[in-house]
Amino acid sequence: MQWLDWVILIGTLGFIVLYGAWKTKGSKNVTDYIKGGNEAKWWTIGLSVMATQASAITFLSTPGQAFHSGMGFVQFYFGLPIAMVVICLVFIPIYHRLKVFTAYEFLETRFDLKTRSLAAILFLIQRGLAAGITIFAPAIILSAVLGWDLNTLNIIIGVLVIIYTVTGGTKAVSVTQKQQMAVIFAGMFVAFYLIVSYLPADITFFKALKIAGASGKMEVLDFSFNFENRYTFWSGIIGGSFLALSYFGTDQSQVQRYLSGKSMKEMQLGLIFNGLLKVPMQFFILLVGVMVFVFYQFNASPLNFNPTADKAVKNSIYSEEYKDLENKHLEIEQRKSVANLSYGISLDNENNALQLKKSVKEIQALNILELENREQAKEIIKKADALVETNDKDYVFIHFILHNLPRGLIGLLLAVILSAAMSSTASELNALASTTVIDLYKRNENVAKTDRHYVKASKWFTLLWGIIAISVACFANLFDNLIQLVNIIGSIFYGNILGIFLLAFFVKYVKSNAVFMAALITQLIVFIGYFNDWMPYLWLNLFGCLLVMGIAIMLQKFSKNGIKQSSN
Repeated sequence: MQWLDWVILIGTLGFIVLYGAWKTKGSKNVTDYIKGGNEAKWWTIGLSVMATQASAITFLSTPGQAFHSGMGFVQFYFGLPIAMVVICLVFIPIYHRLKVFTAYEFLETRFDLKTRSLAAILFLIQRGLAAGITIFAPAIILSAVLGWDLNTLNIIIGVLVIIYTVTGGTKAVSVTQKQQMAVIFAGMFVAFYLIVSYLPADITFFKALKIAGASGKMEVLDFSFNFENRYTFWSGIIGGSFLALSYFGTDQSQVQRYLSGKSMKEMQLGLIFNGLLKVPMQFFILLVGVMVFVFYQFNASPLNFNPTADKAVKNSIYSEEYKDLENKHLEIEQRKSVANLSYGISLDNENNALQLKKSVKEIQALNILELENREQAKEIIKKADALVETNDKDYVFIHFILHNLPRGLIGLLLAVILSAAMSSTASELNALASTTVIDLYKRNENVAKTDRHYVKASKWFTLLWGIIAISVACFANLFDNLIQLVNIIGSIFYGNILGIFLLAFFVKYVKSNAVFMAALITQLIVFIGYFNDWMPYLWLNLFGCLLVMGIAIMLQKFSKNGIKQSSN
């Protein structure tokens, strides 16, 4: 990185932190601090909701996911627009009518305090872990690539977020997220334009898409009912709908974003705006990853994108063996470059179907050879250092940024990654503190306190959750893919929480004791199911939701029958 990159990076992040702290200082009551004074317009709500979900993981992991697996991951988001409509019609009117500060207040109105507390605690566990991961994701990548100390980066990112989140509460989060989304969109569009411009002169954007398609990267839709396939149209529409319903309807980090709306109409428009824009946005980010894949069909790429893994193996006794694989990788890349260029040129001649078929077969055969070679490299890296992460999906995009973008733009793209981390983490800390204060601390206080006291308590709990998130980040471990890890954590808890809310909304005869016991049993079963790999994680949302509803209904009926029998 050059001095210009540092100026842009530090200037962008510094402006966001200072602007957020200055613009929102002086909240004197709980409504101002937790609900932003109910002043947010629909576009602020929409961008804030989007920024909360679009963490640094989105901009690091998603392009890497597309680089390795193609566009199919976009199916994960297909259920989101459906969920937005349901939340606008069912959830928001109830929350608005009851004037709640958190989603879990409603559960006490419908059931009792213990059910409200259980749902709040489940949220605090899963979102507390997720907050740590949203800090850890950019920190581990930047640490590996830039050579910075990982824990120092965790602390820097966490402290920056804590400063303005503690100072201004919900309003600070919403205000800064508009600037953060502007930086994010600008950076991603610039990156996309440059990737396409770096392709060979004969390779247009249309041809680039065809080249990606020849390697199976443009297979967007999978209508199969293969349960082993993690991302299909059906898992996205069904499992994705339940995940989105849980996340946007019952997760306080999202609920708090739209509860700050000026009116119910503003809240609903904000969510519809998010529902319309989210799928195209994710499609575009995946397309960036696909274009990075095409770029590396004509340019040299490392055998493993994780520089820490590369360094570990080259400093070991396996360095010569690894060098042989690198030479083989270089040879395969050169052959792939020729084959892809030949395929691209052949596209100009529509009557050359035979040559096109031959080129596609050659490209696919070389892809298999490359994949086998990369897998062998991973095995050698494991031998050299068992603790080093060999899965390099999360390093692909950052490698491209640092090695191919001009001065200044590197700083901008790093600002994109850190802005995304800050926006998502700020929402999570804000929601964690609000839930702790409103659902646990204030609700269980015997003596009424002033508004100023609860504002101070919210600030202290924001600081506490910030420290917890930084601690989780410092002890976290890189998973198969960071964007999957966040969604796995959510899927383990969300189905259960959503089921509790659906029982509250639609099954009026089920009472609190049945729901409380059903939720405890369901959470245990879902944990067992996940660790025994019963199903792809997206389906856990549907499974957990239906399970808690089914158990609660049975327990309620059993309870009624028991009462009838004893009265006889």
